Amino acid sequence: MLLKPSSRRAALRTIAAAGATTVAAPYIASAQANGTTWKIQTSWPGGAGLQIFKDWCATIVEKTGGELAFQPFGANDVVGDFQLYDAVKNGVLDAVNPFTIYAQGIIPAATFLTSYPLGLRNPHEFDVFFYGLGGLEIARELYAAQGMYYVGPVHHGPNIIHSKVPINSIDDFRGRKMRLPGGMVAEVFTEIGAETTVLPGSEIFPALEKGTIDVADYVGPAVNYALGFSQVTNYISMGPPGFMSVYQPVDLMDITVAQGAWDALSPGMKQFVEMETHVYSDMHHAAIQKADQEAWAKFAADGTEVTRLSQDDVELLTEVAVPIWFSYANRDKNAARVFKIQLDYMMSGSLGYVTPAQIEGLTLDL
Repeated sequence: MLLKPSSRRAALRTIAAAGATTVAAPYIASAQANGTTWKIQTSWPGGAGLQIFKDWCATIVEKTGGELAFQPFGANDVVGDFQLYDAVKNGVLDAVNPFTIYAQGIIPAATFLTSYPLGLRNPHEFDVFFYGLGGLEIARELYAAQGMYYVGPVHHGPNIIHSKVPINSIDDFRGRKMRLPGGMVAEVFTEIGAETTVLPGSEIFPALEKGTIDVADYVGPAVNYALGFSQVTNYISMGPPGFMSVYQPVDLMDITVAQGAWDALSPGMKQFVEMETHVYSDMHHAAIQKADQEAWAKFAADGTEVTRLSQDDVELLTEVAVPIWFSYANRDKNAARVFKIQLDYMMSGSLGYVTPAQIEGLTLDL
């Protein structure tokens, strides 16, 4: 079971103390009587993800001595999941904790600010991209053009696929009505024959229940179990052992703030929020992985069967995905700029995910 909320809050305070004590202490000492409260909505509709988010938000007022507080909302509590960015820009919300892929409609390069099929495959690789290779600075530049401040990425884990029928190879996706988050992910599955549709997370269960779709991607086992997916599907499809998800292996969320709300903070409080985003990302990722381990036993007890794609399927999907990477990158100069950093990293001796032969004849419009 997950820790009780009180225990989780204590754990959060302990984690935060290790990474943010030196920053938080001055603000606790000089806390303003009239603190600022941010309304912040997450994309989590329920389960462990929503509870972890709410518990973290509850720690902010104490850590800042009342100078800043987060009032948390779950998915659809204030606005719909696909209206989060409009709500931030229009002042309905001060901040959001969305799945970063949802930004691709207004920021094409956001396709590469989160996981994509067969791309960067581990959380630390995205950390290297954001904090070592210049990705964070580019993200902030692109969000600033939209009147928002991108604070930083938040890890939670790979996405998995739930299905009413067994998926034993990529051929089994052909003709299936499948929920996906849109964009490149949907295009890859469309290319292998799936009939894709875009739905927010809160609408997946009823769509599966009614038969509107028979396959659905969403996040990891713990959250998906809490949302009832074992009640409306019989199978979970993943990649080969050690490759839990071939299409979104490191699905990312983020903390994004209205530019006006961000500008109103003191320099020190800005630094505090940036460091707290690191704390939240680490804690959030670890807590969800723990909950996932417990969820697997629950799925098994409900009779859910796990099926895995083969390494041959991975190679075939890579052949499909690589040209689509370049297609999306070449739709926007900034997307090409972001993708080039990641491509060089994937082709380097550090990773070796991509070979010169795989990109032969493909060019980037930089």
